[in-house]
Order: sequence, then C-alpha cells, then structure tokens
Amino acid sequence: MAQADLSSQPSQKNPTVATVLALIVPGAGHFYVGANGRGRGILAAVIVSLALLWWLDLWILLPLLLPFWLYNAWDARAMAQGQRTSAFRLALVGAILIYAIGWQVTQINLDQLSTGLPKVKPFIAGLLSPEFFSRDVIYDQTRASLQVPCSESPPAPVPPGSGPSLVLANGCAMEGDALPIQGVNFPPNTEGELWWINTIGDRSRLRMNGEFIDFQADDQGAFTIEIVVPAVTNDEPQIQRIEARWVISVGPLHVSTTGWLVLKNIGVTIALALMATTFGALLAIPLSFLAARNLMQFSPLAIGVYYVVRTILNILRAIEPLIMAIVFVVWVGLGPFAGVLALTLHSIAALGKLYSESIESIEIGPIEAVTAVGATRPQVIWFAVLPQVMPPFIAFTVYRWDINVRMSTIIGFVGGGGIGFLLQQWIRLTDFRAAGTAIIAIAIVVTALDFMSSAVRRRVV
Repeated sequence: MAQADLSSQPSQKNPTVATVLALIVPGAGHFYVGANGRGRGILAAVIVSLALLWWLDLWILLPLLLPFWLYNAWDARAMAQGQRTSAFRLALVGAILIYAIGWQVTQINLDQLSTGLPKVKPFIAGLLSPEFFSRDVIYDQTRASLQVPCSESPPAPVPPGSGPSLVLANGCAMEGDALPIQGVNFPPNTEGELWWINTIGDRSRLRMNGEFIDFQADDQGAFTIEIVVPAVTNDEPQIQRIEARWVISVGPLHVSTTGWLVLKNIGVTIALALMATTFGALLAIPLSFLAARNLMQFSPLAIGVYYVVRTILNILRAIEPLIMAIVFVVWVGLGPFAGVLALTLHSIAALGKLYSESIESIEIGPIEAVTAVGATRPQVIWFAVLPQVMPPFIAFTVYRWDINVRMSTIIGFVGGGGIGFLLQQWIRLTDFRAAGTAIIAIAIVVTALDFMSSAVRRRVV
C-alpha cells in the first residue's frame, strides 16, 4: 500500500514541541509532525525572504516576516493536534512580505499620480487634438506707438483705423506704469500675443506677474487688457511700440504637414516590418526543421545539430529587439535598414521556435507511409511534413508581421527609422499634438493589421 502524504493527513504529535521547533527554525515543526513537503516550503520561503532583504538592504521590512513566522508555528501546532490546515492561508501570509518587498523595490508612490498630473496634461491634450488635418493660416499684426518717458508735450493717443487696431489710453507713459490697451476691429474670437518693440527694434513678449500676456477678442472683435510699461535704456523721451500678433485659419481643411509626415513614415514602418518578417520567415523555415526533435533523431550528429540550433534560437529570442537595433544602428547607421536587420534577427528566433514546435506536433502516420515506399528524407519532408505545417506556418508569419509593426515603433526610438523615430523627436520637442497624431495613426494601423491577421489565421488554421 502506498504511504499517504503526511502534509495533508492529521498527525498526533506533541503540540508544544512542534510549536517550539517552528519558532526556532521555520518549518522544523512541520518536519517533526511529518509534513516534510510543507516544512521544506516554509524554510525555503524564509531563507529567500531573508536573502532578498539582505540583498536589497530592506531590513526595515523585517517585521513583516514576523506574522509568517508566527503563523508557521500555529500551523505546526494545529497539525500536531491532528487538525487539517490549509496551505493556502500560509502562502497568503507569506505573500504579504513578498509583495511588500516588491512595492518597496519598484518605488510605487500613488501620490505621484495626482501630483504629476499637471505634467502629463499637455501630452493628453495633444492626444485629444491631433493635427492630422489643418487649414491654411495667415499671420497678421498691428502696432501702436507709445512715448516713454513722457515729454513736456506728449503725443496724443492715435485713434483706431478701419482695420485691427490697438488703442492706448495715453500717448505716453512712465516706466512701470499700468497702461490700459483696447483692441478693436480684430477678427472675432481671435487669440494672440502682445510684444514690446524698443527704439532699436529689439522684440520681447510682454509679461504680467511673470506670465506672458495674451489677448482674446470677443464676438465683436474687441478686447481690453492692461500692461505694465517695461524698463527702457534711455531717460530721454523716445517712441516705443506695442505689437499685437495673431494667426487666422483660412480655407478648407487639408492634410497637414505633420499628417503627410505621419502617413509617409507609417508606410516606412509597415514596409520595415514586412521586409523583416519576410526575411525572418525565409531563414527560420530551414532552421526550424533542424530544431524539430522528431526529425533530428536519426543519428547522434543530427541530435547534436538539433541542440546547437535550438540553443542559438533561444539566445537570439532572449535578446530584446531594442538592443539589437542599437547594435545595428552603430553598425550600419541610422535609418530603416538597421530596424530591418534587428527585427529580422529576432523574427528568425521567434518564428524558428514556433515553426519547430508545429513540426514536432505533426501526425506521424503520413511520415511512416511515405517512408515505407522508399522516400528519401527530403522527399519525406516535402510530401509528408510540409502539407501538415504550411497552414500554421502562414498563420504564425502573418501574426509575426503584426508584432513587428508594433515593435518597429519602439525600434524607431533608437534610430531604426519609421514612425517611431519621428515620435521620439516630437516628444523631445514637446510637440504633443504632432506626437498625438503619430500615436493615433499607429493605433489605427495596428488595429487594422490585427483584424487582417486574425482573418488570415481563421482561414488557414
């Protein structure tokens, strides 16, 4: 008769001895009552936890080990009394310490979700207002003259003209004075900026309390705003100028410059992924036959080739495409070619594994039938193996193209070309509307390719 598992069977032992042993060495009490498997698990959990605390220098979390230690003693005592206990509760108590270590190591700070929100608002606003389409714009401006400081006979304020005009409350002012300005005849609801132009033509944005002064006209094209007269370099009365600048959108909507750049580079990204997938599949197919155990058992040399090829595929698959892209950017320079090489190498490894596993799962009957009539090994592969693996091969290849399109976006961040390269530049330049246009275009393309690859896989599998 097979011996029952003592970790799940009640055991009549001295509860006090079991408790003391568990308190001295976690798991020892379970060894005492015969629950060896649970004892080994508890001891290993404590050793690993202490090692993590030492390695990560997180001794501040040591008190969290105490509940697990005490629960281990209670569990050993209960088992010694013949009670059935659940290992799940013991594991749950131990998980508290593991998650506390993970929380501390990853520096999770939920307060930063609220305090850092203002920093991400411009990016979110850019995502919500992409500039794929735009209208032609007209840049316009108007000026008003002001004497600073006032002379004995200051000029009178200039009345407004028929077009957009700035009307000053006075024809002169002193440095630091508050000066009301009225805008009239501006295009309705126009937004613009106010600039100061000194006597030698230097320009600077007008500020109030450290913030740039902007204006917005109402439905009648009028606004009123107040400025503080800036410092001047000369005590003699001289004519300074205040300039209003604004932009008007005119004409129908059309694809913007950013939109054309996104369309062009999305095409580059798709082509990059297509070439990498094609090259990767063509090179992965022969390697996959060498990496299929059921086809490489006919001799010791073939088995050795199997292990070598399988190891190479595993190593290549373990290296991130981003690392490969950095290497190839150094090797062949910036551009899509580096991205193609990086994704090709990773596709060989990924598809080689998937193809070889498909080969290993084929039915053995067709192979035996073809072999029985005297077919050579290439003929066996051509007539008995390929017909079975072609549908999954096609499905895996299309799915890999979908993956490569997504990967190529990140590849572009390190100079691998495509839309990712533009996206990285726009984010660095804080041009969030352009970045939002690129991200939305990527999402549309990836979604379309996902539906297409799903349809292809449904047909061929």
